[in-house]
Parts: sequence; structure tokens; C-alpha cells
Amino acid sequence: MTRRYFGTDGIRGTANKFPMTADVAMKVGMAAGISFQRGSHRHRVVIGKDTRLSSYMVENAMVAGFCAAGMDVFLLGPVPTPAVAMLARSLRADIGVMISASHNPYHDNGIKLFGPDGYKLSDEIEARIESLLDKDLSGALPEADELGRAKRIDGVHDRYIEFAKRTLPRSMSLAGMRVVIDCANGAGYKVAPAALWELGAEVIAINDEPNGKNINLDCGSTHPEGLARKVHEVRADIGIALDGDADRMTIVDETGAIVDGDQIMALIAETWHKAGRLQGRGVVATVMSNLGLERFLGERDLQLHRTKVGDRYVVEHMRAHGLNLGGEQSGHIVLSDFSTTGDGLVSALQVLACIKKAGKPASEVTRKFEPVPQMLKNVRYAGDKPLETAPVKSAIEDGKARLGNGGRLVIRPSGTEPLIRVMAEGDDPNLVESVVNDIVGVIQARTAA
Repeated sequence: MTRRYFGTDGIRGTANKFPMTADVAMKVGMAAGISFQRGSHRHRVVIGKDTRLSSYMVENAMVAGFCAAGMDVFLLGPVPTPAVAMLARSLRADIGVMISASHNPYHDNGIKLFGPDGYKLSDEIEARIESLLDKDLSGALPEADELGRAKRIDGVHDRYIEFAKRTLPRSMSLAGMRVVIDCANGAGYKVAPAALWELGAEVIAINDEPNGKNINLDCGSTHPEGLARKVHEVRADIGIALDGDADRMTIVDETGAIVDGDQIMALIAETWHKAGRLQGRGVVATVMSNLGLERFLGERDLQLHRTKVGDRYVVEHMRAHGLNLGGEQSGHIVLSDFSTTGDGLVSALQVLACIKKAGKPASEVTRKFEPVPQMLKNVRYAGDKPLETAPVKSAIEDGKARLGNGGRLVIRPSGTEPLIRVMAEGDDPNLVESVVNDIVGVIQARTAA
């Protein structure tokens, strides 16, 4: 079934434009509320949000929808996405909602849904909710005396901070470490600096003054250049950049060099494997993770499991195969011993623990392998689906043949934008660049035709 509302990570789009309108948000609240009715108890939903201006609009519309469906609403305010997942479980909610467009600019927004177990909804459940969005739901709504109530929950930040701190050994202290934390003017702007400080670190927080329009604006995990400059300026031991909803992060070492999610997964995998903590002798990543990570793990008799892009698919594979470490090159790291979804702060704490234990600079600890040359280009398209045309198919097959067994080619449409992502990697950087450019050229020619 072709999806009209849900993409690879919930519903996302430009605020006040379809599908991110108040009307759709209210219908999502109704449809999800109806879908998660299970028994005669008072049903409840927890709703968190990031710091976007439009989050107020979406939040209030969803409150109306859930209350209309007979659900009590617990409002969490601005909190990280993993806090919503955690609180959905601890508050025994029937469903959790995060209002965020993650790393996108402020004019976008989105809706992420979690089940009572704290995991993102499956494709099947999302499809069931989507099937209700264009229907008249008035006949499925409760009577006036069964409408839901809404209230704000106090102490949410403290609960999440304590949860994050407990993922480290009780004796672990970050005393003596100078840490710069880039909060992306997003959902982690209060909890992340506080957690690091309570663990003993000297904390320099930047981009921690959200105004509704500066979330992810030239900052955060997708723009770590400013963090790198600050790390150099204050001579910090490490820099941590979160994204808008704080479910992913990027590390900057003491030299200002950027460390991506593949290196972080390699570090944690090696550390946990030596400690006997790595389950299933493997790591789950997506098709976008570097071939160097796969080789690094293979040298240690560990397996890299690949899924399609999206941390939801990483988590599903981890659960199905009994693995406790997975993530994406972008910095979504999932540690299922602690969380049901990606958690930027908890992942960063694991990296800090590895550095503290090693007693070496971050640049030495976090560089686990030499990345295989990789190139990614995005091609914007309009109209039909160019990947289904004969010239593009032929160009892709030719690219695979040229790369051979020593390289990889990944072509995929974006789940949130009209973009086709063309990625190739191999030991010969000139060949990689040539393959990507040739395929991009054919797609562009087809789109322009």
C-alpha cells in the first residue's frame, strides 16, 4: 500500500502544510487513540515535543484528538525522544508521542509514535492507523462522559537524567573531563548539560537557548563545525553534538576531528565484546554504514547485520536476533540494554566511559578503523519514479559491476523528501566518485526529460 501520511520515521513535513496540519494531527490523535483501546481501564498517552514553534500547534491538536478518543493525556513538555519512549513504559501509558522533525530545520515538524513497550510502531500498526485518517471516526468516539483529560507532568527532566546516569557504573565519575555539549537548541537543551555536570564533568554548553526557530540552525549533529571550533577554543577533552530531538549524536575529539556513528559502534562493540557484554556476537547497522566497520568487526569474528535505513528497522532486527548494539552512521546508536530507541545522551555517556577507562585522548580511543572511501550524493526529482526507468536501472547495474566484490553501491529514495540517495564505496576513491557521478548524471537526465 502506498503511504500518504507515514514515512520512514513517522509523519513529517512542513508545518501548517499537508500532512503536518492541525487537522491531520488531531485525526492522528483520534485514530491512534481508537487503535490502542485495550480493555476497560482509563487509557493514557504521553506526549513530548522538541522546541519548534509549530510544536505548540501540533501538541494542542493531538491533545484534542486523544481526549476525543477517550484517552487521558500526560504532557511532558520539551524532552528528548528517548525520554518519551522511557516514560511511555514507566507511566504505563498505552501509547507515546514525540512531536519532532529530528534534525530538520524549524519550519518542518513530525509525529513519532511509540507503543506501550516503548518501541516505535511497526509498519503494520502504522498502516492500520493510516487507514483511519481519511475516514469519519465520529461513530467510534466515546460519549461525553468518557472523554479524556489532559495534564502536565512534573519532574520529567529529573527522571530522565537519573535514568541516563544509571546507564553507567555507580562508581563512574567524569571528574577531570572538560566536555562541550552542543544541544542544537533542541529537546536536550536542559537535560544533557545537567546530566554531564551531575556526573562530575566540567561542562560548556552551546546552542542551549531555543527560541522556536533556531533548532538545528547551523548547529547540532548535522552541523558539528561550530562544536569543533568551540572544543579547540576551550581546549576541551571532547565535544558532543545532539540533534533536535536528542536521539542521535556526533562526537568531536580533542583535535576537532568529527567521529561518526560507525566509529562509535566499533568502539562500543569492541569494549562490550571484551567485557562479555556484546550479545549475539554482532552489531546491527544500515546499508549506509561504512565497509570499514564491517571489516573491523569481521577481524574480531563479529558480524555486521545490515538493514534498510531507519533506526526503527535496526531495532526490529536487534529484537528479532537477540542483539544489544545497533545504530546508524548518522549517530543514532541503539543500546537495548538501556533503551528501546536511539539515545544521543546515553550513547555519549558510553563513549565518555570508554575514554575515561582507557585514560587516553578521545582521538586515540574513538578511531577504531580506517573508513573505506565513500561518496554520497542526493538527486532531487519530480514527477515519475526515475529508479524504475530502463536507463537508470542499466546505469546502476553497470556501477555494481565496476565496483565488483570489493565495493558496495546503495541507491535509495529518501523516506521524507523527493530525493534519491546515491552512495558508493570501495578502496579506489576515483572509481567510487566516477560510479556515483555517472549514476547521478543518468538520474538527472531522466528527471529533466
